[in-house]
Amino acid sequence: MSEKNAYFAGGCFWCVAPIFRIRPGVLRVVSGYSGGTEEDPTYEEVKSQKTGHRETVCVTYEEEKISFEELLDVFLAGVDPYDGEGQYIDRGRSYTLAVYPVDAAQKDAAERAIRALREKTGREIAVSVEPFLSFFAAEEEHQDYDRKNPEAFLRELEESGRLAARSRRETK
Repeated sequence: MSEKNAYFAGGCFWCVAPIFRIRPGVLRVVSGYSGGTEEDPTYEEVKSQKTGHRETVCVTYEEEKISFEELLDVFLAGVDPYDGEGQYIDRGRSYTLAVYPVDAAQKDAAERAIRALREKTGREIAVSVEPFLSFFAAEEEHQDYDRKNPEAFLRELEESGRLAARSRRETK
């Protein structure tokens, strides 16, 4: 078994983690922070735009069961790839979109997927591809938030607009 990590910033990590966790071949999803320079930032610091980090998920997967390209497809389908200011009601850099490739193959795949989406839609894609520098796991209360707090998680999906957007995508 060959385990690899992929790092995706898709806005609120509470909302992004479940879309990966349900995929066969995904071993675990950890919510955390990437893209900033401060060591071991806290949720409050990141949320208040003080560190330059984005809320990010680390997806550990088995290459033999799911490819990085498939994870990219899941990511791009689970976010609003045209919004450069954040995601849904969450605004600011910490909620903007990014892929943090760990090697040249992931970088090439991410750039190809973004280019293909741009060509298909004719719209500018607001997903940054940036070198992976570090990942800091978020505090325990942010891990598996949807499982620990199902009612609050559903409210977050509804109030943020993600649930309606998801339903529109699924009916197309």
